[in-house]
Amino acid sequence: MKNKHQVLENVNFPSDIKKLKRSELKLLAKEVREELIDAVSVTGGHLGAGLGVVELTIALHYVFDTPNDKLIWDVGHQSYPHKILTGRKDKIKTLRQGKGLSGFTKRSESEYDPFGAAHSSTSISSALGVAIANKLSKKSDQVIAVIGDGAISAGMAYEAMNNAGASKTKMIVILNDNDMSIAKPVGAMGKYLAKLLSTKLYFSFRETIKLIISAFSKRFSDKAGKAEDFLRSAVTGGTLFNSMGFYYVGPIDGHDIDDLIPVLHNAKNLNHDGPIMIHIKTKKGKGYEFAERSNDKFHGVSKFDVKTGIQKKSKSKAPSYTKVFANTLIKHAEKDSKIVGITAAMPSGTGMDLFGDRFPSRMFDVGIAEQHAVTFAAGLATEGYKPYAAIYSTFLQRAYDQVVHDVAIQSLPVRFAIDRAGLVGADGPTHAGSFDITYLSTLPNFIVMAPSDEGELVKMINTSIDLDKNPSAIRYPRGNGIGVELPSIDEKIDIGKGRIIVEGKKIAILNFGARLEECMIAKENLFKKGINPTIFDARFVKPLDENLIWQIATDHEYLITIEEGSIGGFGSHVSNFLTNKNLLDANIKLRTMTLPDQFLDQDDPIKMYKQAGLDADSIEQKVLDLLNSKIIIQKQK
Repeated sequence: MKNKHQVLENVNFPSDIKKLKRSELKLLAKEVREELIDAVSVTGGHLGAGLGVVELTIALHYVFDTPNDKLIWDVGHQSYPHKILTGRKDKIKTLRQGKGLSGFTKRSESEYDPFGAAHSSTSISSALGVAIANKLSKKSDQVIAVIGDGAISAGMAYEAMNNAGASKTKMIVILNDNDMSIAKPVGAMGKYLAKLLSTKLYFSFRETIKLIISAFSKRFSDKAGKAEDFLRSAVTGGTLFNSMGFYYVGPIDGHDIDDLIPVLHNAKNLNHDGPIMIHIKTKKGKGYEFAERSNDKFHGVSKFDVKTGIQKKSKSKAPSYTKVFANTLIKHAEKDSKIVGITAAMPSGTGMDLFGDRFPSRMFDVGIAEQHAVTFAAGLATEGYKPYAAIYSTFLQRAYDQVVHDVAIQSLPVRFAIDRAGLVGADGPTHAGSFDITYLSTLPNFIVMAPSDEGELVKMINTSIDLDKNPSAIRYPRGNGIGVELPSIDEKIDIGKGRIIVEGKKIAILNFGARLEECMIAKENLFKKGINPTIFDARFVKPLDENLIWQIATDHEYLITIEEGSIGGFGSHVSNFLTNKNLLDANIKLRTMTLPDQFLDQDDPIKMYKQAGLDADSIEQKVLDLLNSKIIIQKQK
């Protein structure tokens, strides 16, 4: 690093940035970009968003007194430059690695991360909470939230802005407008911002910046009165943000440090009782040719070659679960015009981009709006359509009320394609699909499935096409399948019917989901030790295959359930069934294997499942412990 960087070498904390000359800040920006590209090429991660906010990050830390002043990043995709400049430069190549830096802001990681984030649209709400706390404590610290044009379109952001505008509490919101979220922003807000940016004032008059800065000055504010409002209306054409109680300024060039610093300075010093919004225009992927040319601006990348921009591909020849889902649904949609696809700003992540390419009029990207996505799907279902809402497990959590109230209670046949079920590796606990089995299987009317491999996924999609009386969900993991032959789209399975994979004796392993392969490995190892377990693939957690589970329970002495989800899921339903049928009153020993009751930090998925105790070795050990167990019931002292 010493030979590589002239300025960054001596910058470890924001206090070091403040020592630099203005002329050195542009060189610092160049070197931060280089460091960021170099690091992410090794670790993979979210590159484009960080490249787009390098100048902004430097300007914010230059102007404000962090960590006393609270800087809150929405989502956290764009926080890598922030990490480089806040004492984590030497660890930046541990991003998203086991025991390394989180790919998002994380309170336990640094005092410069006052609020953890990884889901979108939380920054304004949390910043307002901090600002109100400061007001109650009579503290003068500044609070700054940075939110993107995609994230600000979400409902939670509107709720926060409405509350902030009415609160008369000073806080600063930086709207980072790069015309990109993960996918191109959709909806009225995106068009509104584009309209603001298309004005001749923004593109033609450099003096606009000077006018904006002068509008911030106390002297001008004191004397101008209504003229100030007129000025801002003249510059912006009037704004939604003004009407919501924000002092709106912009748009300005987010890559020009010479413009950013005076505007931020004046916002900091402005004696204004209420929120301030500074609208900046940036370019996602800025400063790296391959990122700038990419359709998604290199949003999320695997390891890549810096010189060519070529990303390293998975060596697996098996298709991803996501692609299997998309291709299967496309085949059905070619025959059934009632099938429609829905995604919430994740078309490529869910495979809905492929569906949309084939059926552009039948794929709906609703933006970062999972609540709306679910109820929108429910509305379609009332009119005889077959909506497939493809949403990550962790993001579907945001729409749980809609799943209950708008779908389940009315028993509407919305089909949920739940991607990223189970542990997800480098994205860590914020993106893990840990809870969907539990939060869906508690709901009356729901059918909840999980394939053990990609072939089973095809059969479940085939089956779901005809589910016109109930809501249903198919949960499947991130990444590639195991390489099984894919069945035809005509091959279906009976609702609520599992299957016995291997018949054994004495002990049975009841699997739900993608741990079946690990169960089979454990079975082979146990067989070498003279133990021959039955392997059962449940396929459904709701409805349970009660008849087959009853049979297994009466034919075996020991039962173990296993699932890639939290407590309260498949194992709990099996236990509840056996208890209600008095089967556990007999000489049957039951154990459940679930994700541990903790949030697991990011790591390689294989290591994470080992840590969670859900790998083949752990299953084998669970069997051995159970067979050798001696139950001693002790009275509590």
